[in-house]
Amino acid sequence: MPLRFTLRQLEYFLAVGQTGSVTLAAEKMHVSAPSISAAISQLEADFGLQLFVRKHAKGLALTQAGRQLLAKAAQVLAQAEEMNRLVGGISGQVQGDLSLGCLLTFAQILVPSLRRSFETRFPMVRVHHAEKNQQEIIDALRGGEMDIALTYDLAIPEDLQFIPLVSLPPYVLLPDGHPLANLSQITVQALRDEPMVLLDLPLSSEYFLSFFRASGIKPKIAERTRDMAVMRGLVANGYGYSIANIRPLNDLAPDGRKLRFVPLVGEVGPMMLGLVMARGAEGVLTIAAFIEHCRAQITIDRMPGQDLRPV
Repeated sequence: MPLRFTLRQLEYFLAVGQTGSVTLAAEKMHVSAPSISAAISQLEADFGLQLFVRKHAKGLALTQAGRQLLAKAAQVLAQAEEMNRLVGGISGQVQGDLSLGCLLTFAQILVPSLRRSFETRFPMVRVHHAEKNQQEIIDALRGGEMDIALTYDLAIPEDLQFIPLVSLPPYVLLPDGHPLANLSQITVQALRDEPMVLLDLPLSSEYFLSFFRASGIKPKIAERTRDMAVMRGLVANGYGYSIANIRPLNDLAPDGRKLRFVPLVGEVGPMMLGLVMARGAEGVLTIAAFIEHCRAQITIDRMPGQDLRPV
């Protein structure tokens, strides 16, 4: 009996089942919403089953049949990917899907160039990437939703493996013209009475605040944001200083105002940027190839989108 479905249809079905929305599934799969809807309608027609109940205000809810088939679809897709990787291992070809995560504080700077160079080098690999905070990355790796992620060595649990790539020192971000902006370096003591714009993300904020705890100082947090671009904009417009380990190639905030980056010194430590994955994952050919690619592209001397020159 011929198959009634394609793996692509199952991928779309799984995406809708997980998100409860055609629109969100389309964003996740990087396709149009009509393509997702057509795939679901075709599956329902071929199976002779209703997979979802359409709720105008709440999106889509799985039927009992839909829940049963969703679990099986996830298994089929996992087995198909495992077969694809097995074929790649046997043939020695780097191919198949790679689910890549990246810490959202530097994803916009690092991922596009790194992904493009990797896919150019290995055209049979299809990369899917997602920007998440540190805790979300850890959860996604543990849940098998992600193969590997670019992030910092922040609270990496024992069951995951971290491969260091490059050490990134902290900088104080200041608006152009600030009295501290022309210093060659800054200590946390000099920031005691200055308002702070805190990049308030799980685990990341704890790292930034640890500088002050080590010196017995309580920072004056004036603003909080979870968005790196908003943080840069607030700093550039005089709402306070901030701290980051990423120094982009240009010193402009999103609105075009100039920023100054001054090294933060004292009882502070650099952040180690690297790759985190499940233990043993480097035995998968595609993941091993990505690790090797990152080691070549991210070094002490160069990193996509990052200015590593001394200030």
